[in-house]
Amino acid sequence: MKVVVADKCGFCLGVRRAISLAEQTLEENGGFYSFGPIIHNADVVEKLAKKGLETVDSIDEIESGRILIRSHGATRKQINEIKDRGLDITDATCVLVKRVQNIANELESDGYQVVIVGDHGHPEVQAIRGSTDYAIVVDGIEELSKIRYNKKLGVICQTTQSPQHFGNMVSAIMQHGFGEIKVVNTLCGEAIKRQESAAELCRDVDVMFVLGGKHSANTKKLAELCKKYNNNTFHLQNKDELDEKMVSGMSVAGVTAGASTPDWVIREFVEELEKL
Repeated sequence: MKVVVADKCGFCLGVRRAISLAEQTLEENGGFYSFGPIIHNADVVEKLAKKGLETVDSIDEIESGRILIRSHGATRKQINEIKDRGLDITDATCVLVKRVQNIANELESDGYQVVIVGDHGHPEVQAIRGSTDYAIVVDGIEELSKIRYNKKLGVICQTTQSPQHFGNMVSAIMQHGFGEIKVVNTLCGEAIKRQESAAELCRDVDVMFVLGGKHSANTKKLAELCKKYNNNTFHLQNKDELDEKMVSGMSVAGVTAGASTPDWVIREFVEELEKL
C-alpha cells in the first residue's frame, strides 16, 4: 500500500501553543484543571490527564487552584466567574480566536448587530458570542430570518468554517435589505490551507483517510470536503479504527489530519497502513 500524506495537516500553531502551555504548567505547578477538553482529540486529552490535567465541564467543580482556558477560548462571563473564585489562569486561547472575540466586541461597540457564521454548539463560537451582549449565530441560510435587516450588520465567521460556506452566507445576507453591512474575514488561513491540500490530494488517491477527533469541527469539515471528491473517504480517530476492508483492492491511500491531531497519531496510522 502506497501512502501519501497531505502537505498541510496536523497540529496548527494555536493547538501547539495550548499543548506546550499545558505541559509547561504541569511541570512547574503539578496537576491543574482544564475548562473543557483542551482540544478536540481524545488521545491528547487522555495523555495529558495521566500527567495531571483534569478536565472539568463547570467552574463550580473547582474550589481552588489553577485553570486552563483552552484554545477555543471562554466567554466574558466565564472569565469573570473564574477571577471571582480567585483561581489562577493559564490562558491558552488561540490568538486568532482572541482576535475574533475582540473584533466582535468592537463591532458591537460601534453600533453593529454582530452576526457570527458558525456552529451553534461549538465552544469557539460560544466564546465569541460570549464576548458580546447581543451577537446572533447563524449556521445556515435557513436561519437568516433571525436577523433584523434594518440594523447595521457586522458579519464575522467561526475560524474553521470553509471559505465557500462563509461566502455563500454573506451573499445570502446581501440579498436582503439593510442599512449598512461590514464583513470581516475571520477565517483561519491555516485551516484553509489544510482544506485546499486535502481536496487536492483526495482526487489523486484510491482511498482517503482523515484523522482526528469525532468532535473536532475542522476535522469534520475536512472529511466532508474530501467526501465530495472521493467517495472512499473515512474519518478515523487513530490507527485502532483502521479496518483492512477499507483498503481492499486499493493501491494508493491519502492521509490528512485535523488541526488538533498530533504528529504521533499520524505517524502511527501511516505505519499501520503501509503494512497492509
